Amino acid sequence: MTMHDAPAHRPENPNFSSGPCAKRPGWTLDALRDAPLGRSHRAKVGKVKLKEAIDLTRDVLDVPADYRIGIVPASDTGAVEMALWSLLGERPVDMLAWESFGEGWVTDVVKQLKLADARLLNAPYGELPDLSQVDFSHDVVFTWNGTTSGVMVPDADWIPADRQGLTICDATSAAFAQALDFSKLDVVTFSWQKVLGGEAAHGMLILSPRAVARLESYKPAWPLPKIFRLTKGGRLIEGIFEGETINTPSMLCVEDYIDALRWAQSVGGLAGLKERSNRNFEAIAQWVHRTAWVDFLAKDPVTRSNTSVCLKVVDPDVTGLPADAQAAFAKAIASGLEKGGIAYDIGAYRDAPPGLRIWCGATVEASDVEALTHWLDWAYGVAKASLTKAA
Repeated sequence: MTMHDAPAHRPENPNFSSGPCAKRPGWTLDALRDAPLGRSHRAKVGKVKLKEAIDLTRDVLDVPADYRIGIVPASDTGAVEMALWSLLGERPVDMLAWESFGEGWVTDVVKQLKLADARLLNAPYGELPDLSQVDFSHDVVFTWNGTTSGVMVPDADWIPADRQGLTICDATSAAFAQALDFSKLDVVTFSWQKVLGGEAAHGMLILSPRAVARLESYKPAWPLPKIFRLTKGGRLIEGIFEGETINTPSMLCVEDYIDALRWAQSVGGLAGLKERSNRNFEAIAQWVHRTAWVDFLAKDPVTRSNTSVCLKVVDPDVTGLPADAQAAFAKAIASGLEKGGIAYDIGAYRDAPPGLRIWCGATVEASDVEALTHWLDWAYGVAKASLTKAA
């Protein structure tokens, strides 16, 4: 195949978006046939479904029995904000940021909650902050997997078991694909729309006993909107963690999440999901290894995400261009594949460096990732030819 010959095989599923992500293999609308539509979520049938979603989450993620799991509104963002507004302020806080979502949590804590004793530990895109500098007498807020940078923490070994503060972890693009050590995490949040390909607008909030103790012993200095309130009369509202949601959930989305969790069980649970994601990442990694024009945005191989794989163009003819021209070149690759129905939504996040972002979570098939790599080479060739012609 010459550089401009289109590859023979297309990905069967062109959905490589980093959220909402591809539906599970074989998914059809028929999977939602048992959704109790037109029924109250507070009716028995609704409560049973919500409790099933919580129980299946515990089973697939191996969440400890003494951790609470709640379904909350506003996706992962809502779950993180609920934790920040309800738990922070009792002691200083270390804010870790190395990509746009982590930076967003910094903005909320510093400019909205106005915590004067917030300490920022940050790093540029492609790197992690120096984790040895974290003060665990403080509360700590971090993303496990930087969705917009493709950089993840490799493990939880840097978190001590005898910490004094709480660890608040945004795990939305890590849950169901990476090993979360719950013994080191006091708050874990994620959304249905990431690794399991569920529908948007619903978040999950997982609390350790230490987090519950903080909620019941500490009252923030600021007022809490109803949608954030996890306690009443100084006690945890247990119903939230039994399926009595704060606001009205979509029972259609709940049914879809249950379907995704049952599929997760069918492929081997958490181990099977991690294996699928790793296999997808390896298909990308082998291609990057043999391809001169592209590289990972994440500098350290140990920190490279197996879900939100972020890539940069390293062709000297492109890196020597002004920043806006580099961005246009990467956009030409992504838009060319989207127009052809080959791959959707693979451009870098708007705040990230110019490049590509390819979702490799468990609902994606490795054969589709392998097929995509050939089309990436083709699209690069087309874009490079246009660049050369313009010069």
